[in-house]
Amino acid sequence: MANTYTQIHIHFVFAVKFRQAMIHNDWKDQLYKYIAGIVNNNNHKLLAINGMPDHIHILIGIRPAQSISDLLKNIKQDSSKWINKNKFLPNHFEWQEGYGAFSYSKSQLAAVINYINNQELHHKKKTFREEYIDFLEKFEVDYDKKFIFKELI
Repeated sequence: MANTYTQIHIHFVFAVKFRQAMIHNDWKDQLYKYIAGIVNNNNHKLLAINGMPDHIHILIGIRPAQSISDLLKNIKQDSSKWINKNKFLPNHFEWQEGYGAFSYSKSQLAAVINYINNQELHHKKKTFREEYIDFLEKFEVDYDKKFIFKELI
């Protein structure tokens, strides 16, 4: 539509399956660049990306032509295929089912970008599970603790 104007900023958080520490420093920057390419190829704007060995944070300026779930499905499927194709790990890589998606106004972007860029510092104080539950509670998202993360059996 010629006269459609939007400003949608979404902070995505998702984990490696079973929250295993599988994202290694020697290839994580390549992964982030690959994900940036997926975001850009879907006509969205990547504002920040960073994470820890067991999870990732992405801040994206979203275009309304694609649903959030379709974008995340694309990011997770394509990036896991790319990791496996490049044999970065001896075992098969998968992302955990589901994700968190939290919206922010333009005035909040600098703080969110700072938060994402300083993941290592934040995780000296709290675990990923604590961080994720804090997001759910801050944004008043109803959840059941037994369904937040799949446990390794």
